[in-house]
Amino acid sequence: MDLASLDEQIADLTSALGDPTRRGIYVAIRESAEPMTAGEIAELFGIHPNVARHHLDKLAADGWLVVSHRRPAGKSGPGAGRPAKTYEASKKEISIHFSPRRYELLVELLLRVLQRISPDDISRVAEEVGAEYGRELAAEIGAPEDAGYAEAVQAVAVAMTGLGFSMDPDVEGQRLLAGNCPFGEAAADHPDIVCSLDRGIIKGLVAALGATTEPVLVPHANPGNGCITRVPVTIR
Repeated sequence: MDLASLDEQIADLTSALGDPTRRGIYVAIRESAEPMTAGEIAELFGIHPNVARHHLDKLAADGWLVVSHRRPAGKSGPGAGRPAKTYEASKKEISIHFSPRRYELLVELLLRVLQRISPDDISRVAEEVGAEYGRELAAEIGAPEDAGYAEAVQAVAVAMTGLGFSMDPDVEGQRLLAGNCPFGEAAADHPDIVCSLDRGIIKGLVAALGATTEPVLVPHANPGNGCITRVPVTIR
């Protein structure tokens, strides 16, 4: 690939997927078994339907999503209602997909860990570094302060999904369900560091929302299937 082509691809990705919420929306739709509506996206990400449509139309205009229509469930025939506009991931290839971002993030955080590391407290240091990044991420995306529990967990899920975790909030169960881990094999190879980083990022995000939590991460046997993080939050 020549430099001009690389610059063009980077510009394309930055335009459509540079926004954390939009990137999270794309990941959510790409991982969904069924096409999604703007209303479903708005509910999932805790945003206004018009904001959801703006992100969806931008992704569709840039070729990342395909637009179709479906009638409301259980309705057919005359007067059955207007078909809903739905979105699904296109077959457009992401040749500079999330991997560079993921590994840049991992290298950055691990370097911070290595600057302070001592073998006896590697997990504690990794969690501290993750918490620092979580607070920085919250400031970057403008996470709402003094949110209630549902809003706090929703905001954390959106931020983590933007990083590639494909994370869904389970408010009643007080947990986050990660369908994908962007650290991939690194999580299996270095669980003490990576899982502590994950906990720290969530802890830092929650702290920036005006609450406290001690996340408990429950990894699956197969890291490729994601994991569950329990987030009992105390609103300050």
